[in-house]
This record gives sequence, C-alpha cells and structure tokens, in this order.
Amino acid sequence: MTPILFGASHRRLLGMFHAAESKTPRDASVLLCAPFGHEALRTHRFYRLLAVRLARQGFDVLRFDSYGTGDSPGSDEEGDLLGWRLDIQEAHAELVRRSNAGRVVWFAARLAGSLAIQASALLEHRPKKMVLWEPVLDGAPYLQTLREKHVDELELSHAIPRAEWRRQLRQDPTSFTEEVLGFAVSPILRQQILDLKPQTLTVSPVVDTTVIAKPDDLKTQQWTEAQRAAGAKVRCAALMHSLMWTSNPHPDNEMVPAEALQRVIAAIHHD
Repeated sequence: MTPILFGASHRRLLGMFHAAESKTPRDASVLLCAPFGHEALRTHRFYRLLAVRLARQGFDVLRFDSYGTGDSPGSDEEGDLLGWRLDIQEAHAELVRRSNAGRVVWFAARLAGSLAIQASALLEHRPKKMVLWEPVLDGAPYLQTLREKHVDELELSHAIPRAEWRRQLRQDPTSFTEEVLGFAVSPILRQQILDLKPQTLTVSPVVDTTVIAKPDDLKTQQWTEAQRAAGAKVRCAALMHSLMWTSNPHPDNEMVPAEALQRVIAAIHHD
C-alpha cells in the first residue's frame, strides 16, 4: 500500500494505491469511491479490506478521499457534488496512469454510487464496469434520514432527550442540515443532495453495472428495471447485510459483513 497525493495543485487528493500482489496480474484495475460523511467512517475498514483482498487477487486498486473529506485537503464546507464528481474522474485518470491494466472497474457505495453514475457519463474513456452498493437515488429522503439519525445521536450523547429537537425535526425541514452526524453541510451541498432524483440518474449504456441492494428495496429495483428498459446493461443483486450506514457500532452491527465483502468481490470479477 502506497500513500499518494494527486490532482491539480489547488485540489490535491490523498489516495492509497494497492499494487497487484499476484504473479499473474489482472487485466483490470479497481477504483474505490467512498461514501459521504459518517457513512465513510462506517465503511472505512470495509474499503481497506476490500482493497487488500483485490490486490492479492491481482488487481491494482486505488482508494481515495475526495476534496474536503477524510485526509485530503479542504474543509467540510468546501465539499459539493460537482467537485466530488470531478474528483472521481481525476482518481480514474490517476489509476489509469499507474496501472498497466486495460480495464477499470469502479466500486462505490451510497452517495458515491450516485456520483459514480454521473461521473461515468461525462468521461470519454469510461470504466468498463461499475458496482454500486445501495446508491442514493432520491436525495430528499436520504437527507431526511441523516437529519433523523443526527437527532438520535444528539439524544444519545446528551442522555436526556429534548422535545424541541423533535419538534424542529418535524416542523422545519431545514433544521439539522447545517451539520449531520458531525459533518458540516454547506447550503450548496444540501441543495445538490435534494436535487438528486431517480430520473436524473442515467447509467451509460456502455458501462456494465451491478447494483447491490436489499431484497425489500423496491425503489432501487424499479430504477434498475427502468434503466434496463432504456438500454443500459444493469442488473440488480439482492443482499441482506448487517452494516448500519449511519449508526455507531453495537454488538449486532458488523464493521465488515463477510457476505457483503464476498458479494462485492464477486461482482467485480463478474463478466
């Protein structure tokens, strides 16, 4: 594993490059795109183990922090979806420069899945495959979930719930949106998330895409079917797992669900 800095001088990004360890390298490299905010913390170990296992199997792998996130330069308030889409494209180009593989596969979870869909459509040399784990297809309910979980954590940390928090949550849709689960959210980012709609996310017809979602996620299944009807090469794979995206760990919440790790790796290998 090699730490690297890449990207334009005004927008440097920190990445971790895992060179293929197998004596027979694959003709594919893998770009790992991390989700937003607390979900990135919850999946950090998952991404690291995924990168290690893929490298052992002969893939060059790059995982990275977008601008204003993780260990990359920039503050929370500087993060926005447009910039993060460009960061994915920059990371893709960096991986192509560092790897001799002829194909690139993207893996992205949650909000990064939405960004990957948009970023791939703008590239001249697109990834050959994308594996998207529960991508955020509708921004409004996603932001509402973050608001509710934020208040849950406030109540947990203060031990005594305050009725005014729940009242604000019900009556003011802008409350608890400047900060969610410890991460600042600018007005621009908040609006960009709210603007995310299933009809605005279109998978490129030349990118083979696997969407991993829970068996009862009917909205994702319907979106996948609509994309396939429009000519996209999209399949939906059902996966029930124990990882809670926006919750701190507890005994029933695995940091790295074994089945999820196996299914993601299998989807990356799938031709």
